[in-house]
Amino acid sequence: AEWISERSDIRNYIRQQIARSGTLATKVIKSKKEEEKAQKYKDYFDWEENLTRMPSHRFLAIQRAESEGFIRVKVEIDQERTLQKMEDRLLKSSGDTAAQLSIAIKDAYKRLILPSLSNEALQNAKAKADEAAIDVFAKNLKQLLLGSPLGEKRVLAIDPGFRTGCKIVCLDEYGTLKHNETIYPHPPKNDAKGAIKKISTLAEAYKIEAIAIGNGTASRETEQLIKRIHFKNELQVFVVSEAGASIYSASKIAREEFPNYDATVRGSISIGRRLQDPLAELVKIDPKSIGVGQYQHDVDQSKLKQSLDVVVESGVNAVGVNLNTASKSLLSYVSGIGEKLAENVMAYRAEHGAFKKRSELKKVPRLGEKAFVQSAGFLRIKNGKHPLDDSAVHPERYALVEQMAKDQGKTLEDLVGNKAVLGQIVLEKYTNEDVGLPTLKDILSELEKPGLDIREKAKVFTFNQNIKTIDDLHAGQLLPGIVNNITNFGCFVDVGIKESGLIHVSNLADEFVSDVNKHVHLHEQIIVEVLEVDLPRKRIQLKLYKKK
Repeated sequence: AEWISERSDIRNYIRQQIARSGTLATKVIKSKKEEEKAQKYKDYFDWEENLTRMPSHRFLAIQRAESEGFIRVKVEIDQERTLQKMEDRLLKSSGDTAAQLSIAIKDAYKRLILPSLSNEALQNAKAKADEAAIDVFAKNLKQLLLGSPLGEKRVLAIDPGFRTGCKIVCLDEYGTLKHNETIYPHPPKNDAKGAIKKISTLAEAYKIEAIAIGNGTASRETEQLIKRIHFKNELQVFVVSEAGASIYSASKIAREEFPNYDATVRGSISIGRRLQDPLAELVKIDPKSIGVGQYQHDVDQSKLKQSLDVVVESGVNAVGVNLNTASKSLLSYVSGIGEKLAENVMAYRAEHGAFKKRSELKKVPRLGEKAFVQSAGFLRIKNGKHPLDDSAVHPERYALVEQMAKDQGKTLEDLVGNKAVLGQIVLEKYTNEDVGLPTLKDILSELEKPGLDIREKAKVFTFNQNIKTIDDLHAGQLLPGIVNNITNFGCFVDVGIKESGLIHVSNLADEFVSDVNKHVHLHEQIIVEVLEVDLPRKRIQLKLYKKK
């Protein structure tokens, strides 16, 4: 049997059979069948599907169900046909040894070859599924990081709760904590009157421009409370995703930022800052804890980290970083900086005050010419000494832009943002060995709108106030919702209750959908139609009705 199992022609034949027609078959473990945790895997209690064509999300779900001990999994091929092929190759006569050799062939197939090649096929399928899941996660993370910022506004942030109360913080336009306390408007204390008075007083005292409410427990009740308050100035009210806020609040980064405050205060600060600038706040959290993607804890962790780090770095560099307000976490993702240099930049800023111009970076200890060349174009200085310091134009191209301004008879200040004058520049005049036409076109487009944030501005959103729990849903309803996760098989939508609903790919559009991201994006505001509500399993099937 061992001699047979080591024959490469036999192994290659069976390997090909698994790749072409191998199926993944599952069977439920009877003793676990009725357990509550097992019910989410009910679809896979008795499942069979071609292994090669199985979607990645289904393979990972089956793997998780197996690892949690609810099902058994095996790879199957046509045993009778395979054994016949093996015998055709190995049995050369019908002599006395043929019967024993036939037994050895079956033993080699069942005991040695099939288990070995099944594991190999499952590992290949896992690698393929990991790749697809990581790709989806990376796309989601990019959309999340480039989510709409409110900008530099004074925010009152609330981390809602019932028994433990609602934690309130007031932040200035730079995200600096100015005040914190706890109110108890909900059961069991029910001090709504005192809470309204307190919020109203704080909003006026700290000149609050917007309110951020975490979307966890008591979120809807807190939002309704806020809407009862008559503020002197009109305030925008936003419901903000809390995903990962508790991870951040207990992290080393949070303890370093706010050593004198407990985790609940840090969590509220994170909610408020997420509204001001999602990118700046989310880079402080392990991407796996942000709550987008699926099966992120089941995929290859080193590949996942590598992919997500690239996404975060490209997101940070695409938006640019305010050198005088950025945290260490944000600075460390800027090309050429890294964690150690980010610490040095922070220390220099603390000692010498705000940077007045980009060239000052060269005075930061250990930040040499190479790091400066890599990072300078991504770092912005608002209201600095040089007009190009708040743009993506790299310092090494300042002389070129100054020459353009001189040729047009303008100062740099007159050139920047002046579309009429910029339109008269003949770029071909400025090409040389170092600078080509594509680079010059990029510089010109940046000069038209220097320092402009590529992200959309945050928009206010309101859920249907009559929908409080899954019991309030029924087929045919049209509801406003926010896309809160995207997968290969569809997207999940928050309609204002604990459970998110699923828009399957087949319900996203009338035509075939190959890429969910082409039809919806993360945190997009949409209108959905309720198709089906499965109360026992708490599942909601939705259809995309229209975009808002």
